[in-house]
Amino acid sequence: MSQFTAGGMIGADPDQLISLGHTLSRQRADIEALVTVVNSALASTNWNGPARQAFEQDWQASFRTALTRLGEAFDLAGRDCLMRANELRRVMGMP
Repeated sequence: MSQFTAGGMIGADPDQLISLGHTLSRQRADIEALVTVVNSALASTNWNGPARQAFEQDWQASFRTALTRLGEAFDLAGRDCLMRANELRRVMGMP
């Protein structure tokens, strides 16, 4: 469902919105995999000293937290796209 105005289209193609929703939601798994890879690499690396402590502190307090939030944001945006696509289909009388 879309409308055209002087500024362009308003609305969305439900099928494209569904595709976008799935793409966004899948990013969460990729980000979670990245966090797992870094955690595993850190655990298996023989590295001692203040540089490791600083990195681990940054990883735990900042980087990992930011990645987790990013994954959650992608998932939420993906679910929102799916919800909007389903609502568009309902309004348009599409199956």
